[in-house]
Amino acid sequence: MYVLFISLAIVSAILLVLVVLAQNSKGGGLSSQFGGSGASNLIGVKKTGDVLERLTWGFAIAIIVFSLATNFTAPTTNAIPTDEIMERAKQQQSAPVAPAQTTPKTDTTKK
Repeated sequence: MYVLFISLAIVSAILLVLVVLAQNSKGGGLSSQFGGSGASNLIGVKKTGDVLERLTWGFAIAIIVFSLATNFTAPTTNAIPTDEIMERAKQQQSAPVAPAQTTPKTDTTKK
């Protein structure tokens, strides 16, 4: 299930890029350069802009949904539980600390 959501998110991202590139920007966009004008003549220029805008929002929302779905379906790892780490930390804190023994310093420099 995890791999399915990852795959769907990647496909949605690629389609989102293509839809954004096909949109008519101030410079004309790719839709007019690669034959997109035929589709705009078929359903009208205004309708094509609405369809591309809705597709953009749809793919963006799909990516967010698939990202959240991968978070919930991610495989669990067999790492050390955090409770065990906390127990070890408490044991180390409660262990008595032996005072450090100091050795007398001897002056080894020659005068």
